[in-house]
Amino acid sequence: MREIPRAELAVIGGSGTYSINFPGDLDINGIEIIDEGTVFKTPFGDSPPVKFFRLGGKTAATVKMHGWRPGVGRGEASRQVFWVFREAGVRRIIAEGGVGSVNHLLRPRDLVIPSDYIDLSMRRDVSLGGPYLLVMRQPVCPDITSALVRASEKLYDGRVFDRGVYAVTDGRHFESRAEVVMLGRLGADVVGQSMCPEVYLAREIGACYGRLDLVVNYAEGVIRDWDHGELKDIFYGLAGKMGAIVMEALGLINGEPGCGCRELRKETLLK
Repeated sequence: MREIPRAELAVIGGSGTYSINFPGDLDINGIEIIDEGTVFKTPFGDSPPVKFFRLGGKTAATVKMHGWRPGVGRGEASRQVFWVFREAGVRRIIAEGGVGSVNHLLRPRDLVIPSDYIDLSMRRDVSLGGPYLLVMRQPVCPDITSALVRASEKLYDGRVFDRGVYAVTDGRHFESRAEVVMLGRLGADVVGQSMCPEVYLAREIGACYGRLDLVVNYAEGVIRDWDHGELKDIFYGLAGKMGAIVMEALGLINGEPGCGCRELRKETLLK
């Protein structure tokens, strides 16, 4: 089996950058592609193609669309991705994606950097089997959040929200109107399908996790019915901008983590 390259950073690509070749299509000097995309054998099946690149002396791993692909369950895909990240030594992870607006104050093309989540997915327990108790009082890394806010405010012309509650549901369908009403009453601001189990797996491997989400539509029953054409325009029109913000944020992350995220992974008491 091919040896997994070392990488301190990782980017989990989502629908926000799906339409581009990340990071090669970005007009950024100094990007060195180390590996165009290798499939690694893991205890959970073959991984999706994992690309490795270097920028400014930092090495990063990246996968496309959360590792989701036909014929592989999403939970298993996440296990494969995070097993590779763990073996590569990844310490900080930025994920990105597209979400629906549950909060009536949010509108399409807004950027949201989630600060918390509500997990309503129905997947079975997804872990790598580590003997840990995962404390989720600080689910996203404040250092990564700060970098994403700074990068977004520098590069994005639209509105940027530095906090919000992300409701996680199973795909691939969108939610019903009644479900969206329920999510709003629970305190959700946006709804998507990828923050969990990623946030748990990041904590399990001892890595910091943060994410950037683009509002691509109003959730069902909010303001107005979403339009497929507008959804397509957002996905394709803002992919380069989403990629540029992620790369800018990576460049702002320096030094050893001082956020305390790793201390929220405790040894299990159930032995």
